[in-house]
Amino acid sequence: MCLAIPAKIVELVPDSASLATVEVAGVRRRVDLGLLEDDMPKPGDWVLVHVGFAMSKISEQDAIDQMRTLTMLGEAEQAMEEVQGYGLENLDAGNVRKQ
Repeated sequence: MCLAIPAKIVELVPDSASLATVEVAGVRRRVDLGLLEDDMPKPGDWVLVHVGFAMSKISEQDAIDQMRTLTMLGEAEQAMEEVQGYGLENLDAGNVRKQ
């Protein structure tokens, strides 16, 4: 199943036009914001992420509702596996927490 996962923008990657560090349930990964260039998110904003790309901006309440729905459907674990497999995780080891 393809999942769109809510993530909070933690920081914009310096020297990059479209990369950001996001956090999902304590796991930090880099995602590409290029699809949102017309309304670029900033730290503190929430986005829906799919395969390493931020697809849309959402509210914090929508993010909470989305995670609650994923949990109810039994898909929260698969969502976390997807986050961990983005392939954009080139963060310093100290900045990444895995569950």
